[in-house]
Amino acid sequence: MNVDRMRQIDFWAGVPLCALVSAIARLWRLFRPRPTTAGRNILFIELSEMGSAVIADSAFKRAQSLFPDARLHFLIFAKNRASLDIMGTIKRENVLTIRADGLGTLLVDTFRAIAAMHRLDLFATIDMEMFSRFAALLCFFSGAPNRVGFYNFHGEGLYRGELLTHRVPYNPHQHVAKCFLSQVHALVEPPGTVPHAKIAFSDDEIRLDPMVPTPDELAAFRARLVAAFPVLERYRRWVLLNPNSSELMPLRRWAKENYTELARRLLADPDVAVLITGVAAEKAEAQGLCDACGDDRVVNLAGFTRMDDLIPLYTLAALMVTNDSGPAHFSAPTGLKTMVLFGPETPALYGALNPNAEFITAGLACSPCVSALNHRKSPCDDAKCMSSITLDRVLERARARLSAP
Repeated sequence: MNVDRMRQIDFWAGVPLCALVSAIARLWRLFRPRPTTAGRNILFIELSEMGSAVIADSAFKRAQSLFPDARLHFLIFAKNRASLDIMGTIKRENVLTIRADGLGTLLVDTFRAIAAMHRLDLFATIDMEMFSRFAALLCFFSGAPNRVGFYNFHGEGLYRGELLTHRVPYNPHQHVAKCFLSQVHALVEPPGTVPHAKIAFSDDEIRLDPMVPTPDELAAFRARLVAAFPVLERYRRWVLLNPNSSELMPLRRWAKENYTELARRLLADPDVAVLITGVAAEKAEAQGLCDACGDDRVVNLAGFTRMDDLIPLYTLAALMVTNDSGPAHFSAPTGLKTMVLFGPETPALYGALNPNAEFITAGLACSPCVSALNHRKSPCDDAKCMSSITLDRVLERARARLSAP
């Protein structure tokens, strides 16, 4: 199911459903008091963004610290499930999934997920989605007595009912990782606090724990990679290019022609090989870029790497240039030198939590144009914020990063 169709369903079906369920819940509370006992486990809901599974890792660890007896669970769309394996904080057996490839499977898996949530002995459900009505309904029907999520208070629009017990204001002026920490902290604030999250978080509190593969893991992956692409054995510095972005926001893409020319110019360094990354569905497109370069030092990794391979890959690489998308976040715990091209969004909110990341923007007056407040949908049909990022600027910074210690 495409993203626009999901947005339409979330609005036209989600708004009346949230209103109806809110009214029923209000009546229910009149006759049935809130339970005095609760479970001990915590469920996080974040369906649509793969990078958020990494950004939220500090929130997961804070929840485990505040509630050491709780088991952490996660609900996510099936196609994004592997993103939780990067940090590994949420155990694989504690992940629930919903398929979203069609309306039928979406409905079937939703009812299955609700049944599964009721078996989890939940103390709290934390809805990390940005004003999704579908996620709000899932949060309510999880059965958890404590339900945390972002709430719009006196803002216009973004209605999603009165289904939360802990209402956290979404702060569009701080990094999303701190917003997620605010949600966890709400569970230890006094009942009735309005709004929740009366606390300050430092940048140190959202840093990711470093991920370092073992020598055996690194050697095994390198051997498999070189066996598939023998040319890589001859070159010391591998530069990763990620010209892709999810269907959620194609406006985030820097032109393929720019990536092609960037690869050609980077190859002026006789010690550099260029690796084009992507998922299996992007293999043909990545091959087109490789063919356009006309050099055997440009190899197509699209579909070759599994999620388990990414940490070794990023550890072996010297640099990555990427659109604002999942790989920028997946590489963050390795500390890989990473250049992230931002246009419709801002690194102030969604920058990778990587001390070695550099964020490049054109600084246009219209940018950023998407946020949680417009469901990340822009009317723009000409992404000048991306096309105004010049090839020469990116090349200059890439060469400087490669020459730095």
